[in-house]
Amino acid sequence: MSSPGVNVTVGQQEERMMMSGLHTVEDIFCCSCGQIIGWKYVVAHDKNEKYKEGKFVLERWRITEVNEGLNLDGHSGSSDAETP
Repeated sequence: MSSPGVNVTVGQQEERMMMSGLHTVEDIFCCSCGQIIGWKYVVAHDKNEKYKEGKFVLERWRITEVNEGLNLDGHSGSSDAETP
């Protein structure tokens, strides 16, 4: 989990049931290719999860190294959400 990223854009806010409970999240996208690379926690509805608010999660399996830069291999979906 990290703080605000660079070279990413955020999508619409949505309620998502995660393994740790209900959260309001925004998917984050690569500015270069537009592929989803993770999500940002906007609101944690459980008081024990409040530390996640404003943090970004990058799904490492979505990012691959190509030549001297980074590229995404285009997998869709989210790894933490319990429902698609």
